[in-house]
Amino acid sequence: MDINLLLITVLICLFPSFTIASKHHIKLVLPKSLNLTLLTDPSTIAAASHDYGKTTTVTPGGVLRPSSTADISHLIRYTAERDGIFKVAARGQGHSLDGQASVPGGVVINMTCLADVVISDDKKYADVAGGALWVDVLKKTAEKGVSPVTWTDYLKVSVGGTLSNAGIGGHVFRHGPQISNVLELDVITGKGKMLTCSPQLNRELFYGVLGGLGQFGIITRARIVLDHAPKRAKWFRMLYSDFNAFTKDQERLISLSNDFGVDYLEGQILMSNGFVDTSFFPTSQQSKIANLVKDHGIIYVLEVAKYYDDPTLPIIGQVIDKLTKNLSYLPGFIAMHDVPIFDFLNRVQTEENTLRSAGLWDVPHPWLNLYIPKSRIRDFHDGVFKNILLKEASISGIALLYPTNIDKWDNRMSAVIPNDEDVIYIVGILQYSTNQEKLQEIKSVNEKIIRFCKNSGIKIKQYLMHYSRKEDWVEHFGSKWSDFSKRKDMFDPKKLLSPGHDIF
Repeated sequence: MDINLLLITVLICLFPSFTIASKHHIKLVLPKSLNLTLLTDPSTIAAASHDYGKTTTVTPGGVLRPSSTADISHLIRYTAERDGIFKVAARGQGHSLDGQASVPGGVVINMTCLADVVISDDKKYADVAGGALWVDVLKKTAEKGVSPVTWTDYLKVSVGGTLSNAGIGGHVFRHGPQISNVLELDVITGKGKMLTCSPQLNRELFYGVLGGLGQFGIITRARIVLDHAPKRAKWFRMLYSDFNAFTKDQERLISLSNDFGVDYLEGQILMSNGFVDTSFFPTSQQSKIANLVKDHGIIYVLEVAKYYDDPTLPIIGQVIDKLTKNLSYLPGFIAMHDVPIFDFLNRVQTEENTLRSAGLWDVPHPWLNLYIPKSRIRDFHDGVFKNILLKEASISGIALLYPTNIDKWDNRMSAVIPNDEDVIYIVGILQYSTNQEKLQEIKSVNEKIIRFCKNSGIKIKQYLMHYSRKEDWVEHFGSKWSDFSKRKDMFDPKKLLSPGHDIF
């Protein structure tokens, strides 16, 4: 007998909740008494079998469309009471890279069905459903003149998804990652139990879930810190040919107080063997910039933004002059856009539209995201950007590099960063592939980068990572592994939640 048919036969005998949908797909059927909407049609299953990374195909048994948080609780309790006959994965936008939001033969929960945003009367916080998108949180809060204080670069991702990882971007140096700006959570544990948690209530669950990769519970509500929403942004990009000057200016800017500093800071690496986007700069400078990159091999882009309102409009020019006059960028290579704050925060939407029109959005994204200690960033730059990436025949996508202050992170949370220094660098090597051969080449380059860091003693930590060996996860979490493992036993003893990470 064919091994797949044998497996299906065994499953049907052992677990009557499964039936055959096709030769390659085991359809999951739940008891009618649960009164749950479980979709098993081919198009829904196909959509849930892939994520943004497009490097894996993992077929679930069904996709739950919850009408309430109670539906999620009932589903998890049902499988938990039956010794975990199927596993469960919460999915917002599926913006993971290696199938982290997938579950073979189990149930994917479509969290976007629960997307309420409720702002408190005093406008100091918003209670946001786990499936809400950050772009919708921005729209709803801006109507009240407030907004969250820290953002990811891309806003069409779910609140529960980013809080399960960390939620990083160009605001993290000032306000910390998104997990550092949460007051309270509602979480459904792996036992199917709904618990409210905060630093004062069920604190073990609260700190575990934030950055916990979905291992301890599903976030159904998050109480997010709000502050006054500025109206506009002065958005700058400046070019550097010297890496030391580039990082020195970055580090100085993130050390300034909020009154005298910038509100957003990132950095980008332009390489002569990759696509050089000059569109931010005036047309008269674009060919000059392309030539700079060709001549130097690598050019560095410092990107900053300073927010302002009507009351500060008269002095914003003076503030910008003071901020930029001591920077060491290449003379003349500075460009500024004055934009509404929504357009700035949602800026990646424009890039998405461009990539979609070019057929480059729904392609594999074998991204590599790293945290690098400040003291080793020069070694990383020379070893990776100069001696690995620049020597490739071609690279695709973009590369980001910018520093952040680790005192904005809470070490009690599950998220892991290098914490031996005051400043770490966030590096994103965000390539895409248009064919299988290129995909394997990028994966090989990523492995070479990781190997270089290990051989050079650079104590990196990965972000949005995926490991297939338990020992790699133990190494990743380091001193946090013991607590992480204990929390799994405490809140998800049947190991039902988020199996796509391959941790337990």
